[in-house]
Amino acid sequence: MEKKVFVGLSGGVDSAVSAALLQREGYAVVGAFIKIWQPEFTECTWREDRLDAMRVCAALGIPFKEIDLSEEYKTRVIEEMITSYRTGKTPNPDVLCNSSIKFGSFMRWAHEEGAEYVATGHYARAANGKLLRGIDEAKDQSYFLHRLESKDLARILFPVGTYRKSEVRALAQKFELPVARKPDSQGLCFAGAITLPEFLAKYIPLAQGDVLDTDGKKVGTHDGAALYTRGQRHGFRMLPDSPHEAPHYVVSTDVGRNTVTVSAQSTAAEVESVALSDMHWIHEQPDLSRDFSAQARYRETPFSARILVENSSHTATFAHPHVVSPGQSLVLYDDDVCLGGGEISPTMM
Repeated sequence: MEKKVFVGLSGGVDSAVSAALLQREGYAVVGAFIKIWQPEFTECTWREDRLDAMRVCAALGIPFKEIDLSEEYKTRVIEEMITSYRTGKTPNPDVLCNSSIKFGSFMRWAHEEGAEYVATGHYARAANGKLLRGIDEAKDQSYFLHRLESKDLARILFPVGTYRKSEVRALAQKFELPVARKPDSQGLCFAGAITLPEFLAKYIPLAQGDVLDTDGKKVGTHDGAALYTRGQRHGFRMLPDSPHEAPHYVVSTDVGRNTVTVSAQSTAAEVESVALSDMHWIHEQPDLSRDFSAQARYRETPFSARILVENSSHTATFAHPHVVSPGQSLVLYDDDVCLGGGEISPTMM
């Protein structure tokens, strides 16, 4: 008997090719479109994306279903994201979406509808309850999936994780999918055509404030402290009489005082260790007596880190000083295996 799989179709090429690959492998494929929340003040794209998802289903001759998770998305992703920015952190909405929506509410609904598996167009791999990096290093999305559970990975499929993006595009042409030439989506899926600062300005009071040097002297202005993150070197304006020939880097932000502190020394933004909150291991806590490969941002070059645990509190220490941003995720790897990660605390060490 064919195994039924619900493929989360976004209207893009990656999820469309995922559906086609699973159909070719003999699965009973159902295309499912997830409607997420989008604000009233921007041009919504979900209708066009939904139509593209329906076209893919028609081209493949598979059933189409949809689920409205807009309220869940607004509560679990958008509101949490806004709260983080308001408190001076730089959150990861993709991490929240994957854990709460795609592999949370959507996955539970799919299983209630009779699905044995769910699949998405993520560039990652799942094997034996483990999460692995995607083959295409430039597209690997395991970083955003580090909060998945081992038991759930046994029921999750990532069909394009064993392909490079160029190969996926070629497969879309081969399968004659209607989205084969559709460009990849850019920016935030919920914000439409507006920028993140424009979006946040609708929910967070943003006012021009002072840019300070590490001695507390005013050297420039910014557009709202909540918009800046540690290590950033653009988006603020240095005063004409400031020594601004060299790039300046954000060292810290204070949303209460609405100030941003910068330094011409990039090393001033680096730290040797950081506290982690909400630590999550995909399978089980590994042996912590060794160093791990770590990433503090998507697509950054991995670096060496060690995890210390004291009274259930986790601290990451780095082999070399590194720039990390409060609110982002520190994700740990053992070679290609993603072990889990935690949220970087605003308290730098």
